[in-house]
Parts: sequence; C-alpha cells; structure tokens
Amino acid sequence: MAVLKLHLDEFDQVDYDLIAIHSSLEDYRLAYFINQTLPVNLSKSTDEVGILVKEGEAFFSKFIYDDQTHDIQWCLIPNQTDISTAAQDRKNGLFGTAEWEVFRKVHLISELKRVDYFLKIENNHGYFSIPKMVTGLKSIDRISTVYAVDPENIKSKNNLIF
Repeated sequence: MAVLKLHLDEFDQVDYDLIAIHSSLEDYRLAYFINQTLPVNLSKSTDEVGILVKEGEAFFSKFIYDDQTHDIQWCLIPNQTDISTAAQDRKNGLFGTAEWEVFRKVHLISELKRVDYFLKIENNHGYFSIPKMVTGLKSIDRISTVYAVDPENIKSKNNLIF
C-alpha cells in the first residue's frame, strides 16, 4: 500500500503580488479610478474579510475582479477598519452606570499601519508587469504613494488568505 505524504511547506508558498496604496479616497472611489487606469473592473463583494483580534472579530470590505480569460483574481482591500467594543463606567453617578461604544482602529497588516489599501493580484505569474501597474496607479491624482510589497516579509500574511 502506497503512503502519501503532504508537506506543509507546499502550502506556504505565496502565489500573489501585493501593491500598497496610500490614498485618502474612499474605497469605492479608489476602485472607480483603478478601473479607469488598469484593465480591471473591480466591484464590491458581498462577503467581507474577517480576522480575529483581541477586541473581537474585525471585518474588512473588499472589491474584487475575477479575470476569467487570464485566470487572475484582483482584490482591493482597505488596511484598516473600526471595531466597536462596549465600555462601562462603573462609578455610580447621577444617572447610575453609563455604557458607551468605543471604536478602535484595527489593521489587516499590522506591520504596515500607514498603508491605506492593498491591491492583491492572485495567479499573475508575470502576465501583468507590477512596475507598469505601479506607474499607472501613480498617475491617479488622489493617490500619494504606490509601491510593491514582498509578501514573504510580512509576519501577518495569513490575514491575506481569503
């Protein structure tokens, strides 16, 4: 009887390119400008990316484009979102105990807190040139900085598996 072995190193390979985007634009406006600049048609996805943090579960919206002809999936995702936690004031004041919501910023990739958005390109395999895409994205007026990120150097790269 043959024995099959799976090596966990086979699943640890990174099969995507990652572009960091610094912009003050809202996510839907940025997706619109990216659609005008690159050969993509990003649209808002109904499912969100969820990660577990110490405050609870954080959800990030995403815009996706599935290029069927080249078998490439594009995904635009914000790097930060707000998570609400309930807080109480235990002091008995005039109106008893007070409860309020506290919002905290949570980052998808905590090592790159200054990045506003990530453009994740899966299964590219050199079909699209990353430096040309970076140059094209830099031509958008409301984007301040764009650069490629090596996913191998990111400690929390498991958050990018969705």
